[in-house]
Amino acid sequence: MLLQLVYASRPFGFDASTLTNILFDARRCNTRDGITGALICRDDLFLQLLEGPEAAVEAAYARIRADDRHIEVRRLVRRKVGDHERMFGAWAMRDDPAASWVWSRAEVDAGVPETASEDEVLAMFRNLPDHDAPA
Repeated sequence: MLLQLVYASRPFGFDASTLTNILFDARRCNTRDGITGALICRDDLFLQLLEGPEAAVEAAYARIRADDRHIEVRRLVRRKVGDHERMFGAWAMRDDPAASWVWSRAEVDAGVPETASEDEVLAMFRNLPDHDAPA
């Protein structure tokens, strides 16, 4: 069994360079630790799915919570899945700018991510184009 964890946070000092550094760090550590996943991002929201060995995912989440590039980190989904249930098995870290189908800024400000169901949160990642293979 693997752990699948989704969290939301607000970026601090968001710009292209910050995002590039976050993705570089994530891909390096995730490859090392057997973690796959995806990051949906824009200047007011990080929504990230991590999946892999439980201890590795928990350690990655602890690093993210301590990372000053993230504010208000909150876990939205934590569930055990089989290896065949990985959503992003081919991706050390898939990234996608948050498109219009992601919650609006007003919804994020109103706390919708925290009140969304597990299925609604996971649907955000299922809606990513070509979510199962690197471009």
